[in-house]
Amino acid sequence: MPQTTLGESVVCRGISLHSGHEVSVEFRPASENSGIVFHIHSEDGVHLLSLRPEAVSTTELATTVSDGKVSVSTIEHVLAALNGLGVDNVEVHVFGGEAPILDGSAKIVVDALLGAGLRAQNAPRRVARVVRECSLEKDGKSIVARPFDGFLVDYTIRFPHPAIGEQRFVLNVTPETFEKEVAPARTFGFLKEVEYLHSRGLARGGSLDNVVVVGDEGVINKEGLRFPDEFVRHKMLDFIGDMAMLGRPMLGAFTVSCSGHGHNNAFLRKLVREEGLLEYADR
Repeated sequence: MPQTTLGESVVCRGISLHSGHEVSVEFRPASENSGIVFHIHSEDGVHLLSLRPEAVSTTELATTVSDGKVSVSTIEHVLAALNGLGVDNVEVHVFGGEAPILDGSAKIVVDALLGAGLRAQNAPRRVARVVRECSLEKDGKSIVARPFDGFLVDYTIRFPHPAIGEQRFVLNVTPETFEKEVAPARTFGFLKEVEYLHSRGLARGGSLDNVVVVGDEGVINKEGLRFPDEFVRHKMLDFIGDMAMLGRPMLGAFTVSCSGHGHNNAFLRKLVREEGLLEYADR
């Protein structure tokens, strides 16, 4: 299977979740074996940051990566789109310190990437295979990985709210299934939490245009949900994005329960740290 990059450059512009400012992200084609590299444009120049689990500096509200000097946040939807579509090599240029939240899902990014076109390259795809079972469980969150010739995710969430409750979604993730079944699922939050964040000057860009908001009586967005189980599908989207921080596609079956960005990253660090869990190979 060959590596892929984009056929041409493409830009996504919009409001940032944290600051509420106008920001943009530009995706540019990249050469074989270069991987996904963030180009963070700041006042003192452009900082390059390659994907690795240790580059994640914080997971509060969203995933943020840093090189110790500059950082870029809310990247999980961008990474989910790239990982879900199987893009191996791309330059991700970020202007404004944050990726735009767009509609709260990965759909707009996916549409932009597919519009730019995916181009096969002259090098075999580099993957990381899960070769033996590995798990991480803490504070009611758990992830179990097992060998599998593909990328299978079995995700369960539980929220004590009648609009959500317990939801489970299982998917063999391919570019086709990701685009149709996962990419449109939007991020969500509870009305009381959103109001609290706004009162502290946080999540200034969050609105009903980019967040599914759940009040006491249920979803308050006028258009309702895109899927009956949109909540668990979005959690799967986040997981796919967080797993991209490994720096290459993973092959394995993942059973996930009530996880979040922090637990996802802790699990990824365990996979890398403990010898004999992953096998790196061409595919």
